[in-house]
This record gives sequence, structure tokens and C-alpha cells, in this order.
Amino acid sequence: MNAAVSLTGLPAAASLRKGIARLMDIILHVGAHRTGSTSFQHYARGNRARLVDDGTALWEPHMLRNGLFDGLFAPPRMLNGRNLQRRAMGRLRMHVAQARRAGAERLLVTEENMIGAPRACLRAASLYPAMGERMARLDAAFEGGITRVVMSIRAQDLWWSSVSAYGVGRGHALPNAARIAALASSPRTWRDVITDLACALPNAQIKILPFEQFAGQVDKVMAQATGRPAPHYQAECWLNRSPDVGMLRDRLAENGMSSDDLPDHLAQGEGRWNPFTPAQAASLREDYADDLMWLTAGADGLATLTEDPSRKRAGFSLPAGALTKGQSHDQQTNPRIQGRLAQTG
Repeated sequence: MNAAVSLTGLPAAASLRKGIARLMDIILHVGAHRTGSTSFQHYARGNRARLVDDGTALWEPHMLRNGLFDGLFAPPRMLNGRNLQRRAMGRLRMHVAQARRAGAERLLVTEENMIGAPRACLRAASLYPAMGERMARLDAAFEGGITRVVMSIRAQDLWWSSVSAYGVGRGHALPNAARIAALASSPRTWRDVITDLACALPNAQIKILPFEQFAGQVDKVMAQATGRPAPHYQAECWLNRSPDVGMLRDRLAENGMSSDDLPDHLAQGEGRWNPFTPAQAASLREDYADDLMWLTAGADGLATLTEDPSRKRAGFSLPAGALTKGQSHDQQTNPRIQGRLAQTG
């Protein structure tokens, strides 16, 4: 298959418009993890043809994880006399040029791992500690052409709980009391993450979407990302749900942990897992309230808080929809900052 077709979804016959040098918006949807990113990508993939018809080329994980970003985020190194990071930048720029030549008006790149991995956050007990450096590399690769970034954020107590539960469900170790206390006392909040993002991408508009308002509304996330009317097909789905208390108990039992060894927050009860004490959860909630207040007040001009006007208040439960899990399941279906530096981790 022609590379331009495989990465842009646009037919080769729709390439160059004679005599017109066209500009193309580059839009990043960076997650965060555990805020409906897999659902959004499933929806975008299912609507690829509709997006193409509207002038939007789509890069999503099924494509990106086949090597497009390989070497971009790794420490600079040479292999057989070749600079792998420079090669990654050249490869990415080539595909951007193909999308532009194919007639795309905008390129939407959706991949939550661009900002880092959840397990790295858990190890550092910090929200995306290397985000600044990673996004600066992306900015260099796109030659400063990133025009918009869309990111969803979530209350820290629920975000850390979801990340931890998802990791345990995939076979990682259960966080002990010391690790949970470190997560609860982490000084890094979404404000720091957003500040690093703005510092690394000084030319991009940054839109922050609260998960509590946009959960289960992937079409509205798409509309905020592209600035275009979004298709409604496959808009109601909920994928990659983190395991609940009962599922975690079963998983730990499969891994050889006896019921007597389970901590109190897993030994009993059902529903969503919350490893934090009431005091720890309250402290994390206060951090999130401070983040939202900062965003509402204008975020020092660094970002825009985007709210859903159709929702009068956040709900207490997740929306109805498909509760299937995982990327494997998806494959089966049809002047901003002065004097601040991005944190490098």
C-alpha cells in the first residue's frame, strides 16, 4: 500500500492542488491515560472515512506503534553511524509532508503515550515527570508546526486509583502503603503538567477538557480537537475500563496471593477500587480543585479550560455504553511563558 494512503487515509488521487502551497493544522490529542483515550481512538478509527472526507488525516496507535515514533523519545544514540533520533524526526516529517500533499487540511495525532507511560508515573510518584522533554522533542520533530493540543484531566485520587488498578490487572505488583502514601503526597499537580506542556509547545493552543464533563462523549472531544462538526457514529462506547475490586482480588489470587494477605482496601467490598485513606483522597481532591480554579482563572494565559455547556454538573457514575476492554478488542471491530523551563523528569 502506498505510504501516503496508509498513514493519511487519503487517496493518492487527492494529492497536490496545482499551484497552491497549503498549510495544514497539526493537532495532538495526548490523553491523559485513564481519561477515555482508548474510547476516543476507537471512535476516531471507526470514523476515519468521515474524517478524511472532512479534510482530517488521522494518526492513531494502531499506526503509530508500528515504528513511526521509534527513537524519538529514547536518549540520543548512534547505530551503525546513524543518529536514531534524527532518523525518527526525518521519518515523521516525511509522513507529515505526505499528508499535506494528499490534501489534508489538518492532521490529528492521538496517542497518550506521547506524554509518557503510567508505570513511569507510578515509579516516580509524579504526574508525567518527563513530559516537558518529550513534548519538546515532538515540537522539534514537527518543526514548531503543532497548532493545538487537547488533553483531558481527572481528579487525582481517581486517576491514581485507575492507573494503579489497570497496572495490577495487567500483572504488575500491588502498590504497598508507602507507595500509596507517596502518590497521595506528590507535589506535582495538573497545573505543573500543563505548564510543562505550554513551555515545550510555545506556539500551540492548549485546550484542557475535564474528564468529569466529557466522559463518554468522544464526539464532543473530537469537535474540540478539530474545530469541526464531529460524526456521531460509534460515539457511545466505553473501552479499557480499569478492573474493580472483585476483579483485582481474582487477579491477585491467580498470581498466588492469599486472601489473608490482601490489604483492607481490597479484602472486602465491591465496585471501584480506592486504595487511599479518606484523608489522602481529600488531599488529592483539594489539589484537583486548585488545578481547576487556576484553569478557570485563565491558567496564566497558558491554556484554556474547555467545559461542556450541555452538562450542568458532573455526574457520580460513568456513562452507559460498551464496557469491553483493551486495544486487542479494538482490533476486532469495525509570548506564553517567560523564565520557566519544562521539567525533564
